[in-house]
Amino acid sequence: MLSGSLHNIIKCGENLGFVDISRNKFTGSLPSCLDTNSSNKRVVKFNGNCLSMANEQQSLDICKEDNVKKKHSWGHVVWIVIGVIGLMVIFLVIVALVRLFFRKREHQRETVVLQHTVPKVIQDMLPSGISSEALANARIITEASKIGTQVAPSCRVFSIEELVEATNNFSELMFLGEGSIGKVYKGRLQNGSHIAIRALSLFKKYSTRNLKVRLDLLSKLRHPHLVGFLGYCINDSSLEDSACSKVFLVHEYISNGNFRAHLSECSPDQILKWSDRLAVLIGTAKAVHFLHTGVIPASSSSRLRTNNILFDEHRIAKLSDYGMSIITEELEQLEVKGDGPKSWHMKKLADDVYDFGFILLEALVGPIVTGKGEAFLLNEMKSFGSQDGRQKIVDPMVLTTCSQESLSLVISITNKCISMEPANRPSFEDVLWNLQYAAQVQAIAESEQKSENASYDMSFKTT
Repeated sequence: MLSGSLHNIIKCGENLGFVDISRNKFTGSLPSCLDTNSSNKRVVKFNGNCLSMANEQQSLDICKEDNVKKKHSWGHVVWIVIGVIGLMVIFLVIVALVRLFFRKREHQRETVVLQHTVPKVIQDMLPSGISSEALANARIITEASKIGTQVAPSCRVFSIEELVEATNNFSELMFLGEGSIGKVYKGRLQNGSHIAIRALSLFKKYSTRNLKVRLDLLSKLRHPHLVGFLGYCINDSSLEDSACSKVFLVHEYISNGNFRAHLSECSPDQILKWSDRLAVLIGTAKAVHFLHTGVIPASSSSRLRTNNILFDEHRIAKLSDYGMSIITEELEQLEVKGDGPKSWHMKKLADDVYDFGFILLEALVGPIVTGKGEAFLLNEMKSFGSQDGRQKIVDPMVLTTCSQESLSLVISITNKCISMEPANRPSFEDVLWNLQYAAQVQAIAESEQKSENASYDMSFKTT
């Protein structure tokens, strides 16, 4: 069945005598050459169409219905195309969401792995005694940042030639002293930054690769109250004894003296008042607490002394000589004696609390009295129980600048730290909490004292 419109421009040949277009669905009008009313003698059958002629054509409704069906068929095609496109869009969105979900899970796994390999922060990382606003305004730049280090950077390996040049071949003029482990030299790198170099001779208990892993672990101990560890150098060629390794530990150089020097009467212009001593003690306690609980595995300091607490140019306390147990053979030696690593670890943590108790004691009575010996100090601790006893043993600078409640809190925690029974000693978390509370009590007392002095000055002026 044919359909469509017949055009008037259709021409017919002269020999055309019969045309049958009936039973189709042509529309419009017959061409002039097929018009039966004309003078031509052609026979034309056109009934059953939708032509604009009244006779023998299909009804108008049927013709309209066909047009509607034709339009509907095109509409179905359009909707099918739209549906296919919609399904493709939905499919792409689902694929994108699935990829995003798995990527997020992968990122979470990487984060978990990182948390097991870098230090976790437990305490407030701002240095004690200085506000966050002051830190931002001061734009503190440490020697570590001059060398190009970032937060928890990878450990830099120095060459022996660099260190020889930095120390003028380890000249006596660059010698700073001999610490609790190894000799310490001052150095200056080519970029002008100053460093402190500790020279150690270690027995080759480990392979060089194992030693590097331990030194990289030491470099991850990052805290505002720890002296920054910048890198190391392993030099075996300079030793005749092949059983030892010469290791140089490179730290940032801290130039403003140590805690002991700021407690001594030999330097009255630098001696610290009670609130400043509390700030130093809190900063040091934060550093040791970080070493105990902020890194995996925990690290004991084992060398807590007032002369190992250094002051930078902003008088922020920084602990040195930390983490040496990571690279020394103490663990293996104790295991040979029969002690397990867990009992050894707990013993070292308890020893740190005990050593810190003597730092607290020096902050109370001063280093000159401390020099009389541990047994003497333990006996003198009994004097803290009475006011007369405190007047005799406590540093006069402390007595004139402290509140009695703040002093009593520190004396109490000091007594617990130097207990002869390790089980009776507090955790460093308890020590830190008590020191922060004592500092808060001291700050309130000083504020009240300032208010009283201001009121007295106003009343004096009015009279």
